Amino acid sequence: MKKRSALVLGATGLVGGYCLRYLLDEPMYTRVAVLARKPITIQHEKLVHLVADFDECEALGDWMTADDVFCCLGTTIKKAGSQDAFRRVDFDYTIKLAALTQHCGARQFLIVTSLGADSHSRIFYSRVKGEIEDALRKVPFNALHIFRPSLLIGVRPEHRTSEIAGMLFLSGLKYAMTGPLKKYRTIRASDVARAMVGVALWDMSGIRVYESNQIQELADSFKNIK
Repeated sequence: MKKRSALVLGATGLVGGYCLRYLLDEPMYTRVAVLARKPITIQHEKLVHLVADFDECEALGDWMTADDVFCCLGTTIKKAGSQDAFRRVDFDYTIKLAALTQHCGARQFLIVTSLGADSHSRIFYSRVKGEIEDALRKVPFNALHIFRPSLLIGVRPEHRTSEIAGMLFLSGLKYAMTGPLKKYRTIRASDVARAMVGVALWDMSGIRVYESNQIQELADSFKNIK
């Protein structure tokens, strides 16, 4: 199998941090680049790290070159400060970076959106996530993989009180959620990242969407990624 390179967007986040760890440990990846808005502390012989203003990424040129792009960008309205600022990070940056990486030769784009992503949703957060998915479908990648996890389990740098409460509640109901409800079960951020890296190594083509229960099944099948 051909050796490859990866670019991680959002490596300082919950899922992105695990993606970075798994990619650095995966022998098939010989170069792992991280584009971030703030420094990271990890050091590795395969790692290339650049702190950049996402509003000026067009100037990066060939630095954006990678076979596989793992997009884990995301924020909250509370952290961003407004709906417009939230949309700028989640939608504008994602679509701009997707177009730039595709232009630089990326074949696969793997992105974390959210359970319930729907461009026609009345819920602002879900609507923006759905709009991101719709826009990405128009970027001519060889493969687009969309991961829609339920509430993520993991330790974040910042505390999200409402998210913790929801996580505890849904975790308690986890095994009562069967059949169509399985996709609402909580899922570990590490499992989402494991599924993303495993799917990338399959090197499939086309547009594929994975609901949260499917992500869990994929993660369970990729136990060699750790």
